[in-house]
Amino acid sequence: MKRFSTILTMKNILYTSGQALPEILQHRILVLDGAMGTMIQRFKLTEAQYRGERFKDFGKTPGQHKDVKGNNELLSLTRADVITDIHERYLAAGADMIETNTFGATRIAQADYGMADLAFEMNLASAKLARAACDKFSTPDKPRFALGALGPTPKTASISPDVNDPGARNVTFEDLRASYYEQVDALVQGGVDALLVETIFDTLNAKAALFAIDEYFEASGERLPIIISGTVTDASGRILSGQTVTAFWHSVRHAQPLAVGLNCALGATLMRPYLQELAKAAPDTFISCYPNAGLPNPMSETGFDETPEVTSRLVGEFARDGLVNIVGGCCGTTPEHIGAIHDKVAPLAGRVLRQSVFYKEAA
Repeated sequence: MKRFSTILTMKNILYTSGQALPEILQHRILVLDGAMGTMIQRFKLTEAQYRGERFKDFGKTPGQHKDVKGNNELLSLTRADVITDIHERYLAAGADMIETNTFGATRIAQADYGMADLAFEMNLASAKLARAACDKFSTPDKPRFALGALGPTPKTASISPDVNDPGARNVTFEDLRASYYEQVDALVQGGVDALLVETIFDTLNAKAALFAIDEYFEASGERLPIIISGTVTDASGRILSGQTVTAFWHSVRHAQPLAVGLNCALGATLMRPYLQELAKAAPDTFISCYPNAGLPNPMSETGFDETPEVTSRLVGEFARDGLVNIVGGCCGTTPEHIGAIHDKVAPLAGRVLRQSVFYKEAA
């Protein structure tokens, strides 16, 4: 695929990579993939399979044993075949964009498994797997894009972990910045087209990620599109660190993202008013939405209530109402959900931005 320089006049940004995305979004809705964790669970991998030969003895020192089952990011190193299979299933279902298997691939998150020193390698390997899958499925009429996923980490810079000490923190802004910088470095080296700061429950954590991204762009001279996605955790319409959707947008808009949106927690049914609020607050920015498959239900096969038919109908309504430019699925969604969403939105036009965007092919 050709590389473009893309100029967004309203944002005054020069993109030197991931350049086709803004232009395509002017013409159609793009479909993101669904849940990685849900699909991994279908493989019913054992502790030994997570470890593979390389890590078969990892953390087995007497008195220091650590299980690694559940460390999905490790699978990019030990079971690349599983991650590739999941990527390709989503692409075959019609996804235009897939996320790297890096939601928890920061030093901060990997410290829980004693694998912090593997963070860079995990991100690099994950990016290469997603890149290869996209290249395999890309055609001139339907290019595919790899998004480098930056998750929120299991620690929060805004909220005390100790109810008896409101001022206590278990992570600093600098810890987060350094961890995210390493992740961004590896993802870009691995060939991603854009960066996705997602499932944001603490805006300060997100600002550390955005700071690290900008710092990396300044150092490398390359600028990728950024997508920012928050998560509203309950019916109050606020993210966990207390901000409304509008306040959240004003806290991150300085990053001049290609798209901003919501994902995860509430599912599509309860997400509509907050998506409408965000679309109104950000009239010059593309809007993304990838909800859970409804509310959790441990009795269902995927752990969530909604079938592909239900989720696709709800997401399709967002598209028909002109609210979105990027749609997909989060927890509980599968290739079947993504295929159904693709079929619903394929004939529909995306949300129109208030200001125009123009593009110039690089020399």
